[in-house]
Amino acid sequence: MGWELLVVGFVAGLVIATVTAPVGVSGAVFLLPVQLDVLRVPSPAVTPTNLLFNVVSGPGALLRYRAQGQRPGSLTRLMLWGTLPGVLAGALVRVYLVPDVGTFRLVAAAVLLPIGVWLIWRTVRNTNDGASRQTSDGAGPHVAPSRRFILVAGLVVGVVGGVYGIGGGSILAPILVARGLSVVAVAPAALASTFVTSVVGALAFGVLALRTDGAVAPEWVLGLACGLGGLLGGYLGARWSRRLPERALTVLLGVAACGLAVLYGIQGLR
Repeated sequence: MGWELLVVGFVAGLVIATVTAPVGVSGAVFLLPVQLDVLRVPSPAVTPTNLLFNVVSGPGALLRYRAQGQRPGSLTRLMLWGTLPGVLAGALVRVYLVPDVGTFRLVAAAVLLPIGVWLIWRTVRNTNDGASRQTSDGAGPHVAPSRRFILVAGLVVGVVGGVYGIGGGSILAPILVARGLSVVAVAPAALASTFVTSVVGALAFGVLALRTDGAVAPEWVLGLACGLGGLLGGYLGARWSRRLPERALTVLLGVAACGLAVLYGIQGLR
C-alpha cells in the first residue's frame, strides 16, 4: 500500500475522531465508508481493520476524559456484559455467513435517523420552552434506562460491531441519550466499551484468520495509520467537549446520527 493512502487514512482518522469523540463515538462508523470506497480495503478484512482503528485510537479520548474527571464507571461494565458476547457472535457471522452490507446500511439508517431527529427536536424544544423540564445540568429528566435495556442494547450493538467493525458506540450512545442519560456520562462509557469490545473483536478475527481462507486478517499498516490519526483526534475531541454545553453536545450527537443515517441510506440503495 502506497504512502499516499496511508496519509489519507491518518488524516481521515484525525478529522473523524476529533468530531465524534465529544459525544462518545469512536469514529469507526464514519471511517467504514472511507475504507470501502476510498482506501479500497477488501471485504471482510475491512471489519478487523476498523476494529484495529478503534483499538489504537481509543486511548486518546479515554485518557483525556480521565484527566478531566470523566471516568467510564459502572455504566461501561454494564455495557460490556452485552457487547462482549455480541462482538464474538458478530465476528463468526461476518466470516462464515457474510451478510449483505446494503441491508445492514438500510436497517442502521432506519434506526439512527429517527433517534437523531428526536434528539435534535427535543433539545430545540426544551431550549425554546425555557428548559422547564430539564434538570440543572441540562441532561434531561432523570429517567434512566433499565439494566435489562442496556444489556440487550449492548448485545445487539456488539453483534453489529463484530459484523461491521464499527465498535457500536455510534449506535449505542444516541440510544442511551435518547432514553434519558446525559451525554457527559455516556461519552466516556461508550468509548471505553467500544475500546474493549474492539480489542476482543480484533483478537477474534485474528484467530479466525488462522483457520479461514481469504482476506480475513486486518490491513495492519493502514489500520495503524488510521488509528494514530484517531488517537490524536480523539484526545483533541475529548478536550474540546469541555467547551460545549450539554445541549450543544446532544445536538451534535443528533446531527452525527442523522448524517450517518443519510450516508448509509444512500449507500444501501445503490
